[in-house]
Amino acid sequence: MDPFDLPAAATRMPSLRRRAVVDLGSNSVRLVVFEGDDRNPVPIFNERAVLRLGRGMQATGRLNDEGTAQALTVMNRYAAIARAMEADPFEVLATSAVRDAVNGPQFVDLLRARMPDVPITVLSGHEEAALSAAGLLCGIPGAHGLLADIGGGSLELARLDRGRRGIARTLRLGVIRLSERAGGDPTRARAIAEADLAAESWLPEMAGSDLYAVGGAWRALARIHIAQTSYPLTLLHHYTISREEARDLAGLVSNASRRQLEKLPGMPRRRVDDLPFAAVVLRRLLRATGARRVVFSASGLREGWYMRHVPAARQEDDPLLAAAHDYARRFARDITLPPALLAWTDPLFAGEPAEARRQREAACWMSDIGSRDHPEYRAEQAFLRILRQPGIGLDHQARAFLGLTLALRYEAEPDAPFLKPVQGLLAPEAIRRATILGVALRLAYTLSAGTARLLAGTRLRPGKNLTLELAEGSGVFAGESVTRRLDRLAQAMGLDATTTLAA
Repeated sequence: MDPFDLPAAATRMPSLRRRAVVDLGSNSVRLVVFEGDDRNPVPIFNERAVLRLGRGMQATGRLNDEGTAQALTVMNRYAAIARAMEADPFEVLATSAVRDAVNGPQFVDLLRARMPDVPITVLSGHEEAALSAAGLLCGIPGAHGLLADIGGGSLELARLDRGRRGIARTLRLGVIRLSERAGGDPTRARAIAEADLAAESWLPEMAGSDLYAVGGAWRALARIHIAQTSYPLTLLHHYTISREEARDLAGLVSNASRRQLEKLPGMPRRRVDDLPFAAVVLRRLLRATGARRVVFSASGLREGWYMRHVPAARQEDDPLLAAAHDYARRFARDITLPPALLAWTDPLFAGEPAEARRQREAACWMSDIGSRDHPEYRAEQAFLRILRQPGIGLDHQARAFLGLTLALRYEAEPDAPFLKPVQGLLAPEAIRRATILGVALRLAYTLSAGTARLLAGTRLRPGKNLTLELAEGSGVFAGESVTRRLDRLAQAMGLDATTTLAA
């Protein structure tokens, strides 16, 4: 059979729009292809090549000759990939190396001659900072503090005020450029970074807020810290450490010899030369700003570019609920059930804070994600799917809460080994809330067979007892499974269970 002669059934799924962007930086060039129009970027292809275009620029003012030759080959490949994947739009974003090099315009002309139909944008420092901020806010919508996006040639800074971008600056403190300015000496680099940051008189106003670290070099520092502390998740997005932990980490890396760096757990070998200078900038930033925490972000310039192309009506969507709705569209057997579940569980959570209700709403929308998995693995699969999904504006505690809730919805045992990663991430009250919600959802699905119509014939009334009301003639009854799950829910709430019939 011709592999391109597809059966009709394979062509019935609606196609999702694809968009592709190339981030042409001082250290590396990366192609990312995004799929869909939702509020949350879904990367379906991601390829990176280390070209180090900015190497030697401090002395010559020119792009690295070897890197530019390689770039032409790599860009031909990326253009071919974008065409083959039918990505539209496809755009190249060139950052500080191309922007600052004396031969940058000639290099762009060469690229345009080879790819005449591909837009190539050389970003100004302000534009680069603005896109990085938009990408960060895509992943962490309510960010408040300072964005710091470090690359090979520059450091972009942007003030964030509860999800809105303020003043933005670009500094010559990228890891390659700083290394060359300092002659490869981290001690000299400290003085250079301190002087450059001191010129930004607004930075002390960031005292007590968060520092949002974007860029591959700083994500590499986060990997080292995760490995050192045996943190239960290896997700970099939203990984958060205190000011003191960040200072200690930066001090360790900036003062270590190459041999010592190579032995650090989690150290990516390709970053050994760069990380001491990334650590120097991080520590100087902590001193200049007085930031209380460092929050690492996997969202940056490329996600900011994606958000420019998201329909305006969807840009203000809550990213968590947008992702939850997407899960429901893909997995739910009855798309009308999640809102009904939210209302059905309302009596169990009287007076809950707004953020807790938001998480409960997301759990209701995601609650049927195991419907097509093998029954023996539904609990674990649902847990891992939530815990490890990319993006969606979730901090690690929210991931743990939703993962635990859905595992219990599929009747996972509370002491199941796969649940151990969440044990240290949730406070006892959050575990209690997840337990009540997970068990309640399990009861709801048992009663309703996953349909809103049958659920409408039932009601929960907590009081001195937890009472389950069943409408007579509605097709639901208190069989053994219902009684057992109602008892478990009542036990989680510290109540006794009763069942009544309602006319």
